[in-house]
Amino acid sequence: MLLAVDAGNTNVVFSIFDGEALRAKWRASSDPKRTADEYAVWLTQLMTLEDLRPSDVTQAIIANVVPAAAYHLTALCESFFQTKPMVIGDPKVDLGIEVRMERP
Repeated sequence: MLLAVDAGNTNVVFSIFDGEALRAKWRASSDPKRTADEYAVWLTQLMTLEDLRPSDVTQAIIANVVPAAAYHLTALCESFFQTKPMVIGDPKVDLGIEVRMERP
């Protein structure tokens, strides 16, 4: 299953997909000081309510506009889900899309 994380300025949305089917979705307020451990305690408890386990997650992707949260969200995926997330916006990630402007 895929863990998709959409981190915005107001909320962080965590979604679990089984193929194209959305299995669960949760929202937390954005806080760049929130640690991977804090996210994990909250998220794994909610997953349990949906009969999901951390080991069910085999892939992760993060879209993030809060640079200070990137480290903790990446650490969450690596430490608690044993998967290296694809981080949209990371210069090392090739999405196959050509952007014809300089990075800000």
